[in-house]
Amino acid sequence: MDALGAAGVDSPRLDAELLLAEATGWPRERFATDPDDSLPSGASREFAQMVRRRIRREPVAYILGRKGFRGLDLEVDPRVLIPRPETELLVEIAVELDPASVLDVGTGSGAVALSVADELPEAEVTATDTSADALRVAQANAARLGLERVSFATGTLPARGSFELLLANLPYVGEGEWEALAPEIREYEPRTALVPGPTGTEAIESLVAQLAADPGLTAAVALEVGVGQAGAAEALLEGAGFARVESRADLAGIDRVVLGRRNREGER
Repeated sequence: MDALGAAGVDSPRLDAELLLAEATGWPRERFATDPDDSLPSGASREFAQMVRRRIRREPVAYILGRKGFRGLDLEVDPRVLIPRPETELLVEIAVELDPASVLDVGTGSGAVALSVADELPEAEVTATDTSADALRVAQANAARLGLERVSFATGTLPARGSFELLLANLPYVGEGEWEALAPEIREYEPRTALVPGPTGTEAIESLVAQLAADPGLTAAVALEVGVGQAGAAEALLEGAGFARVESRADLAGIDRVVLGRRNREGER
């Protein structure tokens, strides 16, 4: 634990317990209730190897090969971003709106699409990603979780079809922000899934332009955005014909998701 703290790890005790639990196969609670128990054979060596990886600031999720998200245990590796708590807002909006059909753009590990499919079992869910590697991870997660009914497609938008709700967690980190990111992100997570260009809004702008050109594609859209980007995203959606636009804050009070809905026929 001291070695992790000295390496600059933010949560050395928690990380050490997670790695030790993986090495021993024991629940974390056992370390508090039975601190003097002898470790199983080989556990010390495996734990030491994982600690060395964490000292190099490799994320715990990549070391363990999995990350929890809304009750699902997702397999993750450097082909995909590690799912984050703020992204759960997209799933919460889907549950709130209860759409019959959902498109998840930029699915990565499949966290959003698979959570929606799990929590809205009647919904038809489609997920896309421009990365074939990411889609392989998402498809493997779908198969392992028994959620094969989710459809996957390479690209941004499917060739045809319409959806009641489009969800998107696209890259939104500006190039100028890259060097200030934590080593866990900068040195291990896929840069292309984080940085779309100089401003960080390029991917969002491109998607909204496509929605403006095809107003029948979706009745509602929810976009995860970076810090300070909500106002610009709201303006983009309004310009694309989404009349009812609002921002939703994450648990830190940051406007994290922008939701736009097209007026139903007869509404003003």
